[in-house]
Amino acid sequence: MHELTVDLGDRSYPIYIGEHLLGESRWLQPHIPGKQVCIVTNETIAPLYLSRLKASLDGYQIHTVILPDGESFKTLEVVNRIFDGLLESRHNRTTTLIALGGGVVGDMTGFAAACYQRGVGFIQVPTTLLAMVDSSVGGKTGVNHPLGKNMIGAFYQPYCVLADMTLLGSLPPRELSAGIAEIIKYGLISDYPFFEWLEQNVDRLLVGDQEALAYAVERSCRNKAEVVAADEHEGGIRAILNFGHTFGHAIETAQGYGNWLHGEAVAAGMVMAADLSWRRGDISADELARVRDLLVRARLPVTAPDDMTPARFVELMGVDKKVLDGRLRLVLLEAMGNAVVTSDIDTDLLAETFAACR
Repeated sequence: MHELTVDLGDRSYPIYIGEHLLGESRWLQPHIPGKQVCIVTNETIAPLYLSRLKASLDGYQIHTVILPDGESFKTLEVVNRIFDGLLESRHNRTTTLIALGGGVVGDMTGFAAACYQRGVGFIQVPTTLLAMVDSSVGGKTGVNHPLGKNMIGAFYQPYCVLADMTLLGSLPPRELSAGIAEIIKYGLISDYPFFEWLEQNVDRLLVGDQEALAYAVERSCRNKAEVVAADEHEGGIRAILNFGHTFGHAIETAQGYGNWLHGEAVAAGMVMAADLSWRRGDISADELARVRDLLVRARLPVTAPDDMTPARFVELMGVDKKVLDGRLRLVLLEAMGNAVVTSDIDTDLLAETFAACR
């Protein structure tokens, strides 16, 4: 079992990574201050893991909210079901919300915890690879809006993150690949030796090799924890974690939330960001090819949807959290393993990228 710490002073919290952690009370109970617990999960995950989680919480007053499954349900309307459950069961300010599910469940549960009675505790128990390496760590919570992804939310940190690697055994291959996209991102933005490791080991990840997955999750979480500790509210360096996301979020919004998985859209977005980085002269053609090849090997898309025009991309990318004073900012590669946020975007080069990546 690996234990990492997200260092945020008196709000620091641990990330537990290991096998068969979910059924053991010792990992969660120290992080539950009161006697009330609300478990938020979805209709896919509940039959698989809800009873095991409940069994580890003997002695607590447990209420469960089961949400519909899918990115299309990541809305204010659905979050209101969590508030309904909390109020109907008279949860007070010492209650703890536990998110049992993927990124959608985690984001909505965290947002509900940030809002309920102006803030109650919550715990992340991610059940997908993408959630383990990305959304469960760092305190970004929220919901989508028809005009933009994750545009309504709050920074709100969990009390702990419990990543039980055995839960990945039920993950469909497409979801596994979507998680690998975010893992590849860490190698590209800040950890080039990890990118090289992924080139040698991506096939092991795809077949569910537990040793390789545990290593990839631990290293990804370590990379993210260091960035979050340096810049919790994304005032500076934390924005590099959005490499590929401005393009990717535009794809998700245009195609309808859930039609492209988040990791799939980010994969195509990373190729577009790498392509633009090459056109700026910051990475070589060979390095661009390596980025694309690794994503292809991970069974991820490397081109944008055929029906997305450059004008549609520009329109949707304008509704992005990194837009500042009306200027689009993108995360690009200064070198392999070194990302930078810039608003110095050559529109002609961007147009060439749009044309090349469709």
